[in-house]
Amino acid sequence: MFYKIMFSVMVFCITLSNAYAQHGKLHVGTTLHPYYAYVANIVGNQGEVIPLIETGFNPHNYSLSPADIGRLKNMDALVVNGIGHDDFALDGFNRIKPQGVTLIKANDQVPLLRKNHKVNPHTFVSIDAAIRQVYAIAKSLGQLAPEQAKYFSKNAFLYAKKLRALKKPVQDILINHDLSNVRIASTHNAYGYLLQEFGLTVSAVVEPAHGVSPSASQLQQTINEIKKADIDVLFTELNMANSYVDVIEKATGIKVYHFSHMTHGQYSQDLVEREMKHNLTMLAKALTFAASKSGNTL
Repeated sequence: MFYKIMFSVMVFCITLSNAYAQHGKLHVGTTLHPYYAYVANIVGNQGEVIPLIETGFNPHNYSLSPADIGRLKNMDALVVNGIGHDDFALDGFNRIKPQGVTLIKANDQVPLLRKNHKVNPHTFVSIDAAIRQVYAIAKSLGQLAPEQAKYFSKNAFLYAKKLRALKKPVQDILINHDLSNVRIASTHNAYGYLLQEFGLTVSAVVEPAHGVSPSASQLQQTINEIKKADIDVLFTELNMANSYVDVIEKATGIKVYHFSHMTHGQYSQDLVEREMKHNLTMLAKALTFAASKSGNTL
């Protein structure tokens, strides 16, 4: 039994080594735009980042194509969100079981937000949760390529430093505001992790599901809830048409701010830095407005 186990481990390691040797560099697949940016910053010139699927997809109702499966089989590792935002990839991976491809679940070490026992998968729209994921990915990739482990670790540290620095201007702006009574509504529950970093939560979520417009009765219920809860600001998604937001804005007088969900456009190494800078700028404006509206300036 012992020798059978050892033989299985050896075969697994040889499979990984052969794939790595064939590529010359780690070929790391990613499912979502933010994970492409994480991995690109970690591996630098010592690896190749391969999006599992092409741009322009909707991860909420996608299934792998033959071309996607072909890419998957030629990877050394696949980095996934793994908690609800890329189930299409997990389903495909578990069905195909590609030999020699390591599955890296980026959120295994992230404290997760839950509502009604359902996990919020939007950890990538955050700074603190993103940094945890970056370190976890770097550690896993270092185990696949031990000779590059220190290089990956150093790159992860430098990237985390860049991401953490994005928060400071916002913290400097908000330090003079009392945010304890700020009430926030969102058209999609994608910003909980980011708001948590500033001691805030979402008081009302408009959409019944991502990309699904509320019914007339649901919309009226949300309008009533916003009025009753005295919501200060509404966060909605950038680059997505939400016509019902105009109805809410007109009916309640609420001020609307647009945030990036970071799952649109081209894959790029600087996407997270660029889009999170936008989100943090919007957050500072929204919270400054909400605090001044309530006279909560220290």
